[in-house]
Order: sequence, then structure tokens, then C-alpha cells
Amino acid sequence: MESTQKRSRGRPKAFSPNPEQTTVQALDRALVILKVLAEAEGMSLTELAEASGQAPATVYRVLSTYAAHGMVEVQPATQLWFIGQAAFRVGSAFLGRTSLVEQARVVMRELMADTGETANLAIADGGQVVFLSQVETHEPIRAFFRPGTRGPIHASGIGKALLAYLAPAVVERIVREQGLASFTPKTITDPGRLAAEMAEIRARGWAVDDEERTEGMRCIAAPIFNEFREAVAGVSISGPVVRMDRERGRGFGERVRAAADRITEAIGGRAA
Repeated sequence: MESTQKRSRGRPKAFSPNPEQTTVQALDRALVILKVLAEAEGMSLTELAEASGQAPATVYRVLSTYAAHGMVEVQPATQLWFIGQAAFRVGSAFLGRTSLVEQARVVMRELMADTGETANLAIADGGQVVFLSQVETHEPIRAFFRPGTRGPIHASGIGKALLAYLAPAVVERIVREQGLASFTPKTITDPGRLAAEMAEIRARGWAVDDEERTEGMRCIAAPIFNEFREAVAGVSISGPVVRMDRERGRGFGERVRAAADRITEAIGGRAA
């Protein structure tokens, strides 16, 4: 006789919404190591231990476990650890959730060919920008952001393009929590000046990183919107100021804005 008992759904009785009570501490520490390693171009065991604030013996056990699953790799000659192929496959699963990267690639290639400068695609995450994709210029001097690279949202062309379309209260919270760190003499570190720049970006339709993150480099960016007219990503071109002077920048701004609109349309979004 078939049972009529219904399968229970939802959270188990022991579930607690308190993150401190539900976090697996060993896993949490192991993930910290993986994140630190992902942001470096190879690290020694000692460097990883210092950067993650964990004992070398603990870090070595974690790395050995990761290595067994292909998540990390070690170069025997240098004894430096690197992110492995399995970690790349896991990270790529995120990109598979959306057609954003796929739809943007065609437009980015055309934008690079049209302007002669490197095209970038990024999203905002936790008060930072995270680069998802890049189409590099063939010029010898160029900007390079590998997928997963993070940057300060207030000192980034794409970051400012996204900030401009957030609610003022959200921008205030990000500024309060993240601060406005200075990277060059041109970095915007005053909240009032940042607010004025946000208004200018909305009126113009595109943003400029005018040597605010790296001296000698300029970036022009525009936001990409979803179906709710929310700015969810941004596309940009970046290059040295000797090629991207202010006069050319104005023309580039319109091209970047047009490229962002094309991507918005391709993903079913609606411009604000």
C-alpha cells in the first residue's frame, strides 16, 4: 500500500538563521585560503599562511586536500601554489548562469576593433567591481584584468557607472562601509564630490576613470541594465592617456554607451 505521508520540506528543526551558528569553521578557513590564492600570481606556503592568518601546518593540509581535487596546483621547482583547473571549472559555472558574458563578447570585440582599446565587462559585488571578461587591444601598452579581478568601486569607470544608478541610500551605505580610499592624486575621496559626479554620469550616460585608480590610465564605461531597468553590469574601454585624450574620450563615451545599450537589449533589459 502506498504511503500517504507527505515529505517534509523547508528547513530542518535544528536550522538557525544565525550565520555564526551555521558556518562550518574548518570550511570557512579553507575557503579563505582559496580566495587569497585566487588573487595572487602564485604564493609560497609561508606567504599563504601569513596572508590568511593561519598556521603553516593547517594551510598545508588544506592545500593538500585541494590539490587532490585539482583545485590548486604546486610548481615543484619554485614551491609556489596556484589555482588549479578544477577551481576554474567551478568558477565558470557562475558565468553559465547568465547569457551576459556570451552576449557581451560580440559587442566587446566590435568595441575594441572600433576604438583600438581594451574592452572590459564587470559587475558590482560587495562595494567592489569584479571583472568577468576582457577583449584585449593589440597595442603594446594596455590594461589587463583577468576574470575575477576585483577593484574599488569608486575608483573604477564601471564602478562609478553602476554607482550612478543605485539609490542614494545604497551609495551612502557603500561609502560608509567601504570608504573612499585614495590611489592617485585624482581619486575621488570626498562623498559630496562623488555625488556630483554621479549626477553628471546620469546626465551624460557614461563614466570616466580619469587616472583615479592608476596614473597614466583612463577608462570610459557605461552601465548595462536588466529587464527591471536596474544597472547590473558595465562595459568599458581602458588604455593609456596618451591614446585616450579628453577630445577622443568624448567620442569614445558615445560609442561605449551605444555598446552598453546593445548588450542591454541582447539580454532582454531596458535602459533607465
